[in-house]
Amino acid sequence: MRRGAFYAGAVFWQKSRSESAKFVALDEIGSTNDFLAGSAREADASGARDTDEPHFSVVVTTSQTAGRGRLGRVWVAPPGKTLAASVLLRPRLADGSPLPLEHFGWLPLIAGLAMTRAVRRVLAEASEIDVALPVDGEAIPDAPVVGLKWPNDVQIDGFKVSGLLAELLPSGDSVIIGSGLNLTMTADELPVPTATSLLLAGARGASSTMGDDALAYYLTELRTLTTRFVTFDGDADASGIRTAISDECTTLGQPVRVELPGGDFLVGTATGLDSTGRLEVRESQDGPVTSVAAGDVTHLRYE
Repeated sequence: MRRGAFYAGAVFWQKSRSESAKFVALDEIGSTNDFLAGSAREADASGARDTDEPHFSVVVTTSQTAGRGRLGRVWVAPPGKTLAASVLLRPRLADGSPLPLEHFGWLPLIAGLAMTRAVRRVLAEASEIDVALPVDGEAIPDAPVVGLKWPNDVQIDGFKVSGLLAELLPSGDSVIIGSGLNLTMTADELPVPTATSLLLAGARGASSTMGDDALAYYLTELRTLTTRFVTFDGDADASGIRTAISDECTTLGQPVRVELPGGDFLVGTATGLDSTGRLEVRESQDGPVTSVAAGDVTHLRYE
């Protein structure tokens, strides 16, 4: 594993650095999740977890060579055109005890909501610049629709711009949330036809500036939402988390096909999120509702 080096000059990640408890920026790394997980395990073993790898430690790079997605997929992108970041969450209740494990299913959904809001903010700011400085006299297009596809893919007008992956640490009370965000990839650099980038959606600027803005917004939202969630002892309803995620989730109400981890498929209508964040799918109008904890979802209207 190559640990890389800090970027020369903190200015590249100045906004994001201020939103973290510990911040490491690497020129290149195989996987930010693996890097942070290794550091966290070492800190846990040595008893220095809250000093060496505290809650809200962040690792970021714009060149990840061995990123992972759901169902074992590989996240591949040209160097310097995407952002890969991992955040260590050690959620604690008001009395200092760990958040019970049964509530951890909401954390990746919370991260997806945070990234959705961050992407929307980046694009909104870009739109304001374009309105002030129209390009070649062309009309300003309508604002793109940013939404969360369950469980944690962020889409712009139905095209994926970001994916997130949560990994529970062996301690059982901490989780790493990894995220990948397409920054300045052009159309011919996209890995699949269903992907997009902030650049293609209208954002402007260099990858370093765009990445710092997006990551800072994401970290701010993630901290705010996570803090609220644990303040209410992991109660997704009392904290408003289930409603907030449901409002942003474009999967709900849609006909879907879910590829389950074992290779089976479930086809039906996504009707809601249950008390643990699982997707509820009704196979027919009067049929039973199945709660899905993990799976690859296709919105059938997009096929």
